[in-house]
Amino acid sequence: MGVMISASHNPFADNGIKLFGPDGFKLSDEAELAIEAAIAVDQPLADAADIGRARRIDDARGRYIHAVKQSVASDVRFDDLKVVVDCANGAAYQVAPSAIWELGAEVVTLGVSPNGLNINDGVGSTSLDAIKAKVVETGAHIGIALDGDADRLIVVDEKGQTVDGDQIMALIALRMAERGSLRGGGLVATVMSNLGLERHLGAHGLTLERTAVGDRYVLERMKQGGFNVGGEQSGHMILLDHGTTGDGTVAALRVLASLVRSGKPASELLHQFDPVPQLLKNVRYEKGAPLDADSVKAVIAEAEAELAGKGRLVIRKSGTEPLIRVMAEGDDGQQVERVVERICDAVQAAV
Repeated sequence: MGVMISASHNPFADNGIKLFGPDGFKLSDEAELAIEAAIAVDQPLADAADIGRARRIDDARGRYIHAVKQSVASDVRFDDLKVVVDCANGAAYQVAPSAIWELGAEVVTLGVSPNGLNINDGVGSTSLDAIKAKVVETGAHIGIALDGDADRLIVVDEKGQTVDGDQIMALIALRMAERGSLRGGGLVATVMSNLGLERHLGAHGLTLERTAVGDRYVLERMKQGGFNVGGEQSGHMILLDHGTTGDGTVAALRVLASLVRSGKPASELLHQFDPVPQLLKNVRYEKGAPLDADSVKAVIAEAEAELAGKGRLVIRKSGTEPLIRVMAEGDDGQQVERVVERICDAVQAAV
């Protein structure tokens, strides 16, 4: 088993653990529930002397940098690129800038001074103001923003504009389809991915398989259907040809390689499709189950009827924070905004 201490994209106070099996994949929900049940009752503990061995891998960084560089073709170099790399004061604070620099790029760094408390604090893929300003200020070709555990990638183009995971997945999948290396006939994403991505892939003869929110569900569907590209709009990228879990650095190198090969500015290359109007809002709650309130259910039912055939509605509890996430999308942006506001108001009233 492997155990990772991680707050993911959240502040350090949200630290938890991720568990991995001997195959390198995250454990299933069933396995994790079984472990939790075992922890909840008294268990005979091994004596300290019987637990086993400990070994520190002193060259882990070098091994990882070498491995991720193998994810791009040996003839690809980034010599003419200036890249801002924001590591969120997290796991990739040394390895991501080093890998990109070793491939020839001029690297400007942000979020590379972790102190145990500042992970994801004003930097990283969920706090983009700093990297947007730095890209424009330095005249960089592109900005790479990772989150604390470095499994997410959000890109900032040379104009300081955000490029989300949907656009990144579209770029990677279509490039792989052109080379004949895309498996599964498309890619796997969650219910949060934009309808524009689905339409764009369909126009190229590719499919979008949707799952519940969470990289574990994306990965499960990828394994079931033989897909090798999947991810989330939030920037979580899974490229199974190169690893068993999400890796923002590997995805970043693939984006940079495409940028070099295309000769296009990032703003052009990474605008793969026009997203339909989509709005996501969060409502924080302290206790209870606001989605079970009859008043909230009634407003949701009205919204679903209004969007029928014109868009989508996704409402869920966050898996990491006490939030209700309300997302709607459709071709009519004003309608989308009205629907989201009504539902958020109803949830807030129930809270």
